[in-house]
Amino acid sequence: MTVAVEHKDDFKPLRTWSHLAKNRRRPTEYEIVSTNLLWSTDDDAPWAMGPAVPLSQWYIKYRNNSPLRHEDWDGFRDPDQLVYRTYNMIQDGQESHVDALLEDHSGNEHDEGLTAEWVGKLAAFYTPGKYLLHTVQMSAAYLAALSPSSTIENCFIFESGDQLRWVSRVAYRTAELRSTHTDFGFGSQERAAWETAPAWQGFRELMERTLVAWDWAEQFVALNLVAKPAIDAALLRTLSAVAQDNGDTLLALLCRAQLIDSERTVRWSERLLRYALESAEHGGSNRDLVQSWFSKWAPLADAAVGAYCGALAPALDAGEVVRELAGHRESLLSPASVAS
Repeated sequence: MTVAVEHKDDFKPLRTWSHLAKNRRRPTEYEIVSTNLLWSTDDDAPWAMGPAVPLSQWYIKYRNNSPLRHEDWDGFRDPDQLVYRTYNMIQDGQESHVDALLEDHSGNEHDEGLTAEWVGKLAAFYTPGKYLLHTVQMSAAYLAALSPSSTIENCFIFESGDQLRWVSRVAYRTAELRSTHTDFGFGSQERAAWETAPAWQGFRELMERTLVAWDWAEQFVALNLVAKPAIDAALLRTLSAVAQDNGDTLLALLCRAQLIDSERTVRWSERLLRYALESAEHGGSNRDLVQSWFSKWAPLADAAVGAYCGALAPALDAGEVVRELAGHRESLLSPASVAS
Protein backbone atom coordinates (compact mmCIF):
# COMPACT_ATOMS: atom_id res chain seq x y z
CA MET A 1 0.00 0.00 0.00
CA THR A 2 1.29 3.41 -0.93
CA VAL A 3 1.03 6.06 1.75
CA ALA A 4 0.92 9.72 0.70
CA VAL A 5 3.57 11.73 2.46
CA GLU A 6 2.58 15.22 3.48
CA HIS A 7 5.25 17.88 3.23
CA LYS A 8 5.28 20.96 5.39
CA ASP A 9 5.31 23.10 2.21
CA ASP A 10 1.84 21.75 1.39
CA PHE A 11 0.46 23.79 4.27
CA LYS A 12 2.54 26.92 3.73
CA PRO A 13 0.12 29.85 3.69
CA LEU A 14 -0.08 32.06 0.64
CA ARG A 15 1.85 35.30 0.99
CA THR A 16 -0.84 37.24 -0.85
CA TRP A 17 -4.51 36.97 -1.83
CA SER A 18 -4.97 33.69 -3.67
CA HIS A 19 -6.59 35.22 -6.75
CA LEU A 20 -3.65 37.65 -7.05
CA ALA A 21 -0.88 35.09 -6.53
CA LYS A 22 -0.56 34.50 -10.27
CA ASN A 23 0.83 38.01 -10.69
CA ARG A 24 4.08 36.92 -9.02
CA ARG A 25 4.45 40.22 -7.21
CA ARG A 26 3.16 41.97 -4.15
CA PRO A 27 -0.37 43.21 -4.88
CA THR A 28 -1.14 46.90 -4.83
CA GLU A 29 -3.50 48.48 -2.35
CA TYR A 30 -6.03 48.87 -5.16
CA GLU A 31 -5.87 45.17 -6.04
CA ILE A 32 -6.22 44.05 -2.42
CA VAL A 33 -9.25 46.15 -1.49
CA SER A 34 -11.03 46.32 -4.87
CA THR A 35 -10.85 43.05 -6.80
CA ASN A 36 -13.03 39.93 -6.66
CA LEU A 37 -15.06 41.09 -3.68
CA LEU A 38 -18.59 40.27 -4.84
CA TRP A 39 -20.07 37.07 -3.48
CA SER A 40 -23.55 37.52 -5.00
CA THR A 41 -22.65 36.54 -8.56
CA ASP A 42 -24.00 32.98 -8.61
CA ASP A 43 -26.01 32.42 -11.78
CA ASP A 44 -28.80 30.48 -10.07
CA ALA A 45 -29.21 32.22 -6.70
CA PRO A 46 -27.20 35.45 -6.48
CA TRP A 47 -28.15 36.13 -2.86
CA ALA A 48 -27.96 32.52 -1.66
CA MET A 49 -31.69 32.50 -0.99
CA GLY A 50 -32.87 30.32 -3.83
CA PRO A 51 -33.67 31.17 -7.46
CA ALA A 52 -37.36 31.82 -6.75
CA VAL A 53 -36.65 34.73 -4.41
CA PRO A 54 -37.62 38.02 -6.14
CA LEU A 55 -34.28 39.67 -5.33
CA SER A 56 -32.38 36.80 -6.92
CA GLN A 57 -34.66 36.90 -9.96
CA TRP A 58 -33.98 40.64 -10.35
CA TYR A 59 -30.22 40.15 -10.31
CA ILE A 60 -30.38 37.17 -12.65
CA LYS A 61 -32.47 39.12 -15.16
CA TYR A 62 -30.87 42.54 -15.04
CA ARG A 63 -27.26 41.73 -14.19
CA ASN A 64 -26.36 38.10 -14.88
CA ASN A 65 -28.42 37.90 -18.08
CA SER A 66 -27.61 41.35 -19.40
CA PRO A 67 -27.04 41.26 -23.17
CA LEU A 68 -23.71 43.06 -22.70
CA ARG A 69 -21.33 40.17 -22.09
CA HIS A 70 -17.72 39.67 -21.05
CA GLU A 71 -15.90 36.53 -20.09
CA ASP A 72 -14.27 38.23 -17.08
CA TRP A 73 -15.87 41.36 -15.67
CA ASP A 74 -13.56 41.01 -12.66
CA GLY A 75 -10.67 41.81 -14.97
CA PHE A 76 -11.76 45.45 -15.34
CA ARG A 77 -9.53 48.02 -13.64
CA ASP A 78 -10.27 51.65 -12.83
CA PRO A 79 -7.64 53.70 -14.71
CA ASP A 80 -7.26 55.95 -11.64
CA GLN A 81 -7.18 52.92 -9.26
CA LEU A 82 -9.10 54.82 -6.62
CA VAL A 83 -9.86 53.22 -3.28
CA TYR A 84 -11.88 54.63 -0.39
CA ARG A 85 -8.78 56.04 1.29
CA THR A 86 -7.40 57.83 -1.77
CA TYR A 87 -10.85 59.00 -2.88
CA ASN A 88 -11.31 60.74 0.47
CA MET A 89 -7.86 62.29 0.28
CA ILE A 90 -8.56 63.71 -3.17
CA GLN A 91 -12.03 64.93 -2.30
CA ASP A 92 -10.86 66.50 0.94
CA GLY A 93 -8.65 68.71 -1.18
CA GLN A 94 -11.52 69.35 -3.58
CA GLU A 95 -13.85 70.32 -0.77
CA SER A 96 -11.26 72.64 0.74
CA HIS A 97 -10.89 74.33 -2.63
CA VAL A 98 -14.66 74.80 -3.01
CA ASP A 99 -14.96 76.05 0.58
CA ALA A 100 -12.28 78.63 -0.16
CA LEU A 101 -14.10 79.77 -3.31
CA LEU A 102 -17.36 80.23 -1.41
CA GLU A 103 -15.71 82.01 1.50
CA ASP A 104 -13.69 84.34 -0.72
CA HIS A 105 -16.64 85.35 -2.90
CA SER A 106 -18.92 85.77 0.09
CA GLY A 107 -16.37 88.04 1.74
CA ASN A 108 -16.18 90.13 -1.43
CA GLU A 109 -20.01 90.48 -1.55
CA HIS A 110 -20.06 88.67 -4.87
CA ASP A 111 -23.80 88.00 -4.89
CA GLU A 112 -24.68 91.63 -4.21
CA GLY A 113 -22.90 92.61 -7.41
CA LEU A 114 -24.89 90.32 -9.71
CA THR A 115 -27.40 91.93 -12.04
CA ALA A 116 -31.08 91.25 -11.57
CA GLU A 117 -31.23 89.72 -15.05
CA TRP A 118 -28.51 87.22 -14.18
CA VAL A 119 -30.01 86.41 -10.80
CA GLY A 120 -33.20 85.52 -12.64
CA LYS A 121 -31.15 83.21 -14.87
CA LEU A 122 -29.66 81.52 -11.80
CA ALA A 123 -33.15 80.89 -10.45
CA ALA A 124 -34.23 79.43 -13.77
CA PHE A 125 -31.15 77.51 -14.94
CA TYR A 126 -28.90 76.79 -11.96
CA THR A 127 -30.62 76.14 -8.64
CA PRO A 128 -33.25 73.72 -10.07
CA GLY A 129 -30.27 71.65 -11.24
CA LYS A 130 -30.08 69.94 -7.83
CA TYR A 131 -32.95 67.70 -8.97
CA LEU A 132 -31.06 66.70 -12.10
CA LEU A 133 -27.87 65.97 -10.15
CA HIS A 134 -29.89 63.89 -7.70
CA THR A 135 -31.26 61.72 -10.49
CA VAL A 136 -27.68 61.05 -11.62
CA GLN A 137 -26.80 60.10 -8.03
CA MET A 138 -29.76 57.70 -7.80
CA SER A 139 -28.84 56.06 -11.08
CA ALA A 140 -25.20 55.64 -10.06
CA ALA A 141 -26.29 54.12 -6.74
CA TYR A 142 -28.51 51.60 -8.54
CA LEU A 143 -25.64 50.68 -10.84
CA ALA A 144 -23.33 50.19 -7.86
CA ALA A 145 -25.81 47.62 -6.55
CA LEU A 146 -26.18 45.85 -9.92
CA SER A 147 -22.52 45.88 -11.05
CA PRO A 148 -21.11 42.54 -12.19
CA SER A 149 -17.74 43.06 -10.46
CA SER A 150 -16.42 44.89 -7.42
CA THR A 151 -14.01 47.05 -9.45
CA ILE A 152 -16.96 48.36 -11.49
CA GLU A 153 -19.10 48.71 -8.36
CA ASN A 154 -16.49 50.91 -6.66
CA CYS A 155 -16.45 53.32 -9.60
CA PHE A 156 -20.20 53.78 -9.38
CA ILE A 157 -20.02 54.27 -5.60
CA PHE A 158 -17.52 57.10 -6.03
CA GLU A 159 -19.62 58.61 -8.82
CA SER A 160 -22.67 58.54 -6.57
CA GLY A 161 -20.67 60.26 -3.83
CA ASP A 162 -19.54 62.95 -6.26
CA GLN A 163 -23.12 63.73 -7.20
CA LEU A 164 -24.30 63.99 -3.60
CA ARG A 165 -21.51 66.46 -2.87
CA TRP A 166 -22.60 68.70 -5.71
CA VAL A 167 -26.29 68.44 -4.80
CA SER A 168 -25.31 69.81 -1.40
CA ARG A 169 -23.25 72.59 -2.98
CA VAL A 170 -26.13 73.70 -5.19
CA ALA A 171 -28.39 73.69 -2.12
CA TYR A 172 -25.85 75.81 -0.26
CA ARG A 173 -25.65 78.33 -3.08
CA THR A 174 -29.45 78.41 -3.20
CA ALA A 175 -29.52 79.45 0.45
CA GLU A 176 -26.84 82.09 -0.12
CA LEU A 177 -28.69 83.57 -3.08
CA ARG A 178 -31.98 83.56 -1.14
CA SER A 179 -30.42 85.58 1.66
CA THR A 180 -29.18 88.23 -0.78
CA HIS A 181 -31.94 88.24 -3.41
CA THR A 182 -35.25 87.65 -1.68
CA ASP A 183 -37.59 88.26 -4.62
CA PHE A 184 -36.58 85.43 -6.97
CA GLY A 185 -38.05 82.41 -5.23
CA PHE A 186 -34.76 80.78 -4.28
CA GLY A 187 -35.46 77.74 -2.13
CA SER A 188 -39.16 77.59 -3.03
CA GLN A 189 -39.52 77.53 -6.82
CA GLU A 190 -36.93 74.94 -7.87
CA ARG A 191 -39.23 71.94 -7.86
CA ALA A 192 -41.84 73.73 -9.96
CA ALA A 193 -39.15 74.77 -12.44
CA TRP A 194 -37.82 71.20 -12.65
CA GLU A 195 -41.28 69.77 -13.22
CA THR A 196 -42.74 72.38 -15.60
CA ALA A 197 -40.16 74.76 -17.11
CA PRO A 198 -39.54 73.89 -20.79
CA ALA A 199 -35.77 74.22 -20.38
CA TRP A 200 -35.69 71.26 -17.96
CA GLN A 201 -38.21 68.88 -19.48
CA GLY A 202 -35.76 67.24 -21.86
CA PHE A 203 -33.40 66.38 -19.04
CA ARG A 204 -36.28 65.29 -16.81
CA GLU A 205 -37.57 62.86 -19.43
CA LEU A 206 -34.06 61.60 -20.17
CA MET A 207 -33.30 60.86 -16.53
CA GLU A 208 -36.70 59.47 -15.60
CA ARG A 209 -36.36 56.99 -18.45
CA THR A 210 -32.76 56.24 -17.51
CA LEU A 211 -33.77 55.41 -13.95
CA VAL A 212 -36.11 52.66 -15.17
CA ALA A 213 -33.73 51.11 -17.70
CA TRP A 214 -33.26 48.23 -15.29
CA ASP A 215 -30.60 46.28 -17.19
CA TRP A 216 -27.32 47.35 -15.61
CA ALA A 217 -25.41 47.68 -18.88
CA GLU A 218 -28.09 49.65 -20.69
CA GLN A 219 -28.45 52.02 -17.74
CA PHE A 220 -24.66 52.43 -17.65
CA VAL A 221 -24.62 53.39 -21.33
CA ALA A 222 -27.64 55.66 -20.95
CA LEU A 223 -26.23 57.40 -17.87
CA ASN A 224 -22.47 57.60 -18.23
CA LEU A 225 -22.00 57.53 -21.99
CA VAL A 226 -25.05 59.54 -23.10
CA ALA A 227 -26.82 61.48 -20.32
CA LYS A 228 -23.91 62.59 -18.17
CA PRO A 229 -21.83 63.96 -21.08
CA ALA A 230 -24.92 65.91 -22.13
CA ILE A 231 -25.43 67.23 -18.61
CA ASP A 232 -21.77 68.24 -18.38
CA ALA A 233 -21.93 70.01 -21.73
CA ALA A 234 -25.03 71.98 -20.77
CA LEU A 235 -24.85 72.60 -17.01
CA LEU A 236 -21.11 72.75 -16.56
CA ARG A 237 -19.43 73.95 -19.74
CA THR A 238 -22.17 76.06 -21.35
CA LEU A 239 -23.55 77.46 -18.10
CA SER A 240 -20.00 78.17 -16.92
CA ALA A 241 -19.22 80.18 -20.05
CA VAL A 242 -22.47 82.16 -19.82
CA ALA A 243 -21.88 82.80 -16.12
CA GLN A 244 -18.41 84.15 -16.85
CA ASP A 245 -19.83 86.50 -19.46
CA ASN A 246 -22.30 87.79 -16.87
CA GLY A 247 -19.69 88.47 -14.20
CA ASP A 248 -20.50 85.38 -12.11
CA THR A 249 -16.96 84.15 -11.59
CA LEU A 250 -18.04 82.03 -8.62
CA LEU A 251 -20.40 79.85 -10.64
CA ALA A 252 -17.84 79.55 -13.43
CA LEU A 253 -15.22 78.33 -10.95
CA LEU A 254 -17.65 75.96 -9.26
CA CYS A 255 -18.49 74.42 -12.63
CA ARG A 256 -14.81 73.93 -13.36
CA ALA A 257 -14.32 72.24 -10.00
CA GLN A 258 -17.24 69.92 -10.67
CA LEU A 259 -15.79 69.01 -14.05
CA ILE A 260 -12.79 67.47 -12.27
CA ASP A 261 -15.12 64.83 -10.84
CA SER A 262 -16.88 64.41 -14.17
CA GLU A 263 -13.63 63.93 -16.07
CA ARG A 264 -12.68 61.11 -13.70
CA THR A 265 -16.03 59.45 -14.39
CA VAL A 266 -15.42 59.87 -18.12
CA ARG A 267 -12.05 58.10 -17.85
CA TRP A 268 -13.31 54.95 -16.19
CA SER A 269 -16.60 54.85 -18.15
CA GLU A 270 -14.83 54.97 -21.50
CA ARG A 271 -12.31 52.41 -20.27
CA LEU A 272 -15.15 50.09 -19.26
CA LEU A 273 -16.71 50.50 -22.69
CA ARG A 274 -13.39 49.64 -24.36
CA TYR A 275 -13.03 46.65 -22.05
CA ALA A 276 -16.43 45.38 -23.19
CA LEU A 277 -15.58 45.96 -26.85
CA GLU A 278 -12.23 44.18 -26.45
CA SER A 279 -13.92 41.00 -25.21
CA ALA A 280 -12.48 38.05 -27.12
CA GLU A 281 -15.84 36.27 -27.17
CA HIS A 282 -18.38 39.10 -27.27
CA GLY A 283 -16.65 42.22 -28.63
CA GLY A 284 -18.51 42.32 -31.96
CA SER A 285 -21.96 41.76 -30.52
CA ASN A 286 -21.22 44.24 -27.73
CA ARG A 287 -20.38 46.91 -30.30
CA ASP A 288 -23.67 46.38 -32.13
CA LEU A 289 -25.56 46.42 -28.85
CA VAL A 290 -23.98 49.66 -27.61
CA GLN A 291 -24.62 51.26 -31.00
CA SER A 292 -28.30 50.34 -30.70
CA TRP A 293 -28.40 51.87 -27.23
CA PHE A 294 -26.74 55.03 -28.49
CA SER A 295 -29.42 55.24 -31.18
CA LYS A 296 -32.12 54.83 -28.53
CA TRP A 297 -30.82 57.29 -25.93
CA ALA A 298 -28.95 59.93 -27.91
CA PRO A 299 -32.06 61.66 -29.34
CA LEU A 300 -33.36 62.25 -25.80
CA ALA A 301 -30.02 63.67 -24.67
CA ASP A 302 -29.63 65.86 -27.74
CA ALA A 303 -33.16 67.25 -27.34
CA ALA A 304 -32.44 67.98 -23.66
CA VAL A 305 -29.25 69.87 -24.49
CA GLY A 306 -30.97 71.83 -27.24
CA ALA A 307 -33.87 72.87 -25.00
CA TYR A 308 -31.68 73.87 -22.06
CA CYS A 309 -28.94 75.69 -23.98
CA GLY A 310 -31.43 77.34 -26.33
CA ALA A 311 -33.35 78.77 -23.38
CA LEU A 312 -30.25 79.73 -21.40
CA ALA A 313 -28.57 81.64 -24.20
CA PRO A 314 -30.70 82.05 -27.35
CA ALA A 315 -27.72 83.55 -29.20
CA LEU A 316 -25.69 80.42 -28.52
CA ASP A 317 -25.46 77.75 -31.21
CA ALA A 318 -26.94 74.86 -29.23
CA GLY A 319 -26.69 72.76 -32.36
CA GLU A 320 -22.91 72.93 -32.16
CA VAL A 321 -22.98 71.50 -28.65
CA VAL A 322 -25.22 68.67 -29.86
CA ARG A 323 -22.94 67.93 -32.81
CA GLU A 324 -19.90 67.75 -30.56
CA LEU A 325 -21.66 65.24 -28.34
CA ALA A 326 -22.69 63.15 -31.34
CA GLY A 327 -19.14 63.17 -32.68
CA HIS A 328 -17.77 62.04 -29.34
CA ARG A 329 -20.25 59.15 -29.12
CA GLU A 330 -19.29 58.07 -32.62
CA SER A 331 -15.59 58.14 -31.68
CA LEU A 332 -16.20 55.82 -28.73
CA LEU A 333 -17.13 52.99 -31.07
CA SER A 334 -14.36 53.57 -33.62
CA PRO A 335 -11.67 50.87 -33.91
CA ALA A 336 -9.00 53.42 -33.03
CA SER A 337 -10.73 54.23 -29.75
CA VAL A 338 -10.97 50.57 -28.79
CA ALA A 339 -7.31 50.00 -29.61
CA SER A 340 -6.10 52.96 -27.55
